[in-house]
Amino acid sequence: MSASELAVECVTDGAIAGLITSQPPAFTPTAIADITEQLRERVYVVLDPSSGARGVAVEGSMVEVGTPESWPVAAVLPPMFPEWLGDRSFTEVHGTRFPYVSGAMANGIATTDLVIAMARAGCMGFFGAAGLARDRIALAVDELTATLGPSGAPWGCNLIHSPQEPELEAAVADLYIERGVRRVSAAAYMSLTPAIVRYAASGITLDDSGRVRRPNMVFAKISRPEVARHFMSPPPRRMLDALVAQGQLTAAEADLAASLPVAEDITVESDSGGHTDNRPLGPLFSTIQSLRDEVVAEHGYTRPIRLGAAGGIGTPQAVASAFALGASYVLTGTVNEACVESGLSDEGKQMLATAGIADITMAPAADMFELGVDLQVLKRGTMFAPRAKKLYELYRSYRSLDDIPADEIAELEKILGTTVAECWESTRDFWMDRDPAQVERAEREPRHLMALTFRSYLGQSSRWAIDGQSERMLDYQIWCGPAMGAFNEWTAGSFLADPARRTAAQVAMNLLEGAAVVTRAHQLRTFGVAVDPSGFDYRPRPLDIPALH
Repeated sequence: MSASELAVECVTDGAIAGLITSQPPAFTPTAIADITEQLRERVYVVLDPSSGARGVAVEGSMVEVGTPESWPVAAVLPPMFPEWLGDRSFTEVHGTRFPYVSGAMANGIATTDLVIAMARAGCMGFFGAAGLARDRIALAVDELTATLGPSGAPWGCNLIHSPQEPELEAAVADLYIERGVRRVSAAAYMSLTPAIVRYAASGITLDDSGRVRRPNMVFAKISRPEVARHFMSPPPRRMLDALVAQGQLTAAEADLAASLPVAEDITVESDSGGHTDNRPLGPLFSTIQSLRDEVVAEHGYTRPIRLGAAGGIGTPQAVASAFALGASYVLTGTVNEACVESGLSDEGKQMLATAGIADITMAPAADMFELGVDLQVLKRGTMFAPRAKKLYELYRSYRSLDDIPADEIAELEKILGTTVAECWESTRDFWMDRDPAQVERAEREPRHLMALTFRSYLGQSSRWAIDGQSERMLDYQIWCGPAMGAFNEWTAGSFLADPARRTAAQVAMNLLEGAAVVTRAHQLRTFGVAVDPSGFDYRPRPLDIPALH
């Protein structure tokens, strides 16, 4: 017996069954690539008895090994559904059909329309409450409750850490508790605050079987292990006791909260738009995964802590790779900012639609300006980033506006679009309405007055992009990560290349469907089947959107 004959015999001896088909199996890589899109069919990895080559059949009848005219079967792959890509506990606990979440882009860019569209497509969306006044957030909560119901299709709102405005953070947390908002996306936290702990612990009870029930669920968006540990651990006892003493928690709620993690859903945020540490997803996710396992063992939790993946999620390959890492769900951000339901202006959406993966940069953040915190923004078509950096350089170099030299003042006023005095007057009016204590402090501390003045430009620049103020287009602040460029490359030439056709649901369904196709192609390859590269290159197409369930 020759070596090739021996190899064929050894391969066919490993068959688990025979398969009789009406159509011959596919054995060429290109034909096999076409089969990867037949997700919802059972497929069979079969062997060619004459050559030992591996192919794929989509239908047939299973018979005993060796049955005449049957193909030896090496493996059977069950149907593949996008719904099954993530952790089943995620969809069960939160009542979604798909393990897919749209992120809470600040200043209402993640609109109520976007959240509603996600819920109706069987996904979950978070309203972008950060940067908005409490009354504006309350209106959004009322709309979402009326449209989706407090306990119907899943939805949530953002709760952002506000070191400069702790009273606002606490007021928003109070609002969510009062109005029955059952999910919050906790963002920009460096440590726990009483506001997020109170939200997480409020309403915790034991049911008749002794099982802990928690009505409020925190999705903690993190990019550092030390922050993740805070949210994976129970709240500090001293913080719980203080909340009890202030009448903001009952003693029973505090005792039960002391045995639970603050968050049971941790969103691992890699290189994203907005606030980001620019970490690559692979090493970051595996680090947080190991930490999660350590903390679960340390505290003896019996309930799972799920890890989601965010940042850089703009193509089917990125979605598939996130699930392959072990993500329970994926969270998309910038790609939704370019969708029709987004609160960004049409001009801003068009700018995003032309972005490449390198058309991004870092710039000072309005909410953490004094701390030197940056966020990631669109670079192409706007001068916001260099102008914002100039403001921070002035803040670092001088103790007050009066100390800035005349030539620098002239350049500063070109950036502000008005005189420094007029800018401070409008800034003062804003803070008198929002938080008068900031004005009182500014009038005592010239450096704080300078910070508020500069922050007014940073804050208004995102509003100009939302409102579409064309005369300030060069000052548009548009949060953007590299996922946008990858998304544009993937959608080029398809119906999703047109911003007017980029609905959040079509984007979500195409990303999920494509991720399932890529996963199927990978499955086949792991069974020794030669898959053409086109099998890993799902292209967008209009898909049916699931009805509200």
